[in-house]
Amino acid sequence: MFPYDAAILAAIQNTPQTIPDVLHGLQAIDSLCINGDGLKWFNGLYLAVTQAVENRVASGGFTDPTWLAQLDVQFAGLYFATLRAALTGAPCPGCWEAMFAVRADARITRIQFALAGMNGHINHDLCLAIDATCKAANTVPQHGTAQYNDYTSLNPVLDGLIDQAKQNLEVRLPGDGLPDVSHLEDLMAAWDVGAARETAWNSAEHLWNLPPLLGEGLMDGIDGFTTVISKTLLLPLP
Repeated sequence: MFPYDAAILAAIQNTPQTIPDVLHGLQAIDSLCINGDGLKWFNGLYLAVTQAVENRVASGGFTDPTWLAQLDVQFAGLYFATLRAALTGAPCPGCWEAMFAVRADARITRIQFALAGMNGHINHDLCLAIDATCKAANTVPQHGTAQYNDYTSLNPVLDGLIDQAKQNLEVRLPGDGLPDVSHLEDLMAAWDVGAARETAWNSAEHLWNLPPLLGEGLMDGIDGFTTVISKTLLLPLP
């Protein structure tokens, strides 16, 4: 869809192993995308989130920083894998396809792309990342654990970044102003990152306790629901 898509694909060919690897991939995408590409605005918000996580890990702000860092890497790996699939024409979750299909639609605002990407990544991908991280670390996704407490301690930071994005990105994709009356404020108010992350943790607990076939069914249902949210978030403004 964009002439630099091959360069994005090359930048994320390798699965990240560390948070610096994640930052390198996100920074490469950010440097390649033009302002008229909706991917830029989700990726930019995700880059800010990852930088905040790295700073918190480096400062000793978690009880189990190794687990939290691994979660960050697993989480980003899912984004890169989905983006690779989309750029090569391979199947990807419907919640992501909804955003990739309209990357160039100038009627959609930057904040809509940012929130739609967060919706797909948190509501669909995050439970998978939690499950994978717990398996790798020999822990269990459970409320009340040190890992859960570290996980939820990030919510205020994420709330602040989302609020900042809502103020800075409320313009159309090319940077044009918005009409006086739109549905955008209602859409932004309805999307809550803390609630989405809590739902993702609950889904990870369910996924942990299900056999593989039932786990696939759960993920199909999550993708269907998340796709509806993405399409709603990405409704073009008049």
